[in-house]
Amino acid sequence: MRVQRQDIIDAAMILLDEVGIEGLTMRRLAGALRIQAPSLYWHFAGKQALLDAMADALLAEMRLPADAGLPWDAWLREMATEFRRALKSRRDGARVYAGTFPVMDNVLRISDRTIATLRAAGADERTAAHMLFTMLYFVIGFTIEEQATLPPPGGKGEGIDLKRVAQQLTAEQEARYPHAAATVRLLIADNDDDARFRFGLDRLIDGLRAAVPVPGSNPQKKAPDPGLPESGASPG
Repeated sequence: MRVQRQDIIDAAMILLDEVGIEGLTMRRLAGALRIQAPSLYWHFAGKQALLDAMADALLAEMRLPADAGLPWDAWLREMATEFRRALKSRRDGARVYAGTFPVMDNVLRISDRTIATLRAAGADERTAAHMLFTMLYFVIGFTIEEQATLPPPGGKGEGIDLKRVAQQLTAEQEARYPHAAATVRLLIADNDDDARFRFGLDRLIDGLRAAVPVPGSNPQKKAPDPGLPESGASPG
């Protein structure tokens, strides 16, 4: 029976958990499916096309917050938190997603709902798009770093040992770079990725609020230049 596109994606996800993104090759995937490698190219032009499909599949179970009058900033916070969860559901999930631009149903579904929420809050189309990508870039970057320090799903492999990293600091380095050394030790003492994520997410949303007009304001009207007379006023 001929292998189907979804069969390939499912097998690629399982293999990703086993060997990570570096170990995921078209040849190894073909072996897992017990087919010849050229058969994969009926469905995917190459590994990048496969990664695009895997990125979309990562979001298949991503649940968007219900509208129900939720303020846009609270909605965006829930969306970002769920996006992080989806990326962490697979080994190297954030690295799979980074750099892909799949025009596929799950990516379009989430992007469309997010843009619609921001537009309804008063952001124009360009601003809403910039806000969406700024949020995605933060979550992707944070999760890439986070996944590097954690054992992959299923307990196969090891993450980065922060204690070992701290032990590599020499006395000379600690003397020359005291603040950086203190930060490394803080990461060990307070190794709470969730708290760091919430902190960054909250600060990011604080900044994004400045891009959304306050209800009742007129974002097109500029404040008068204090150095110039108001319209209709005599210059002298």
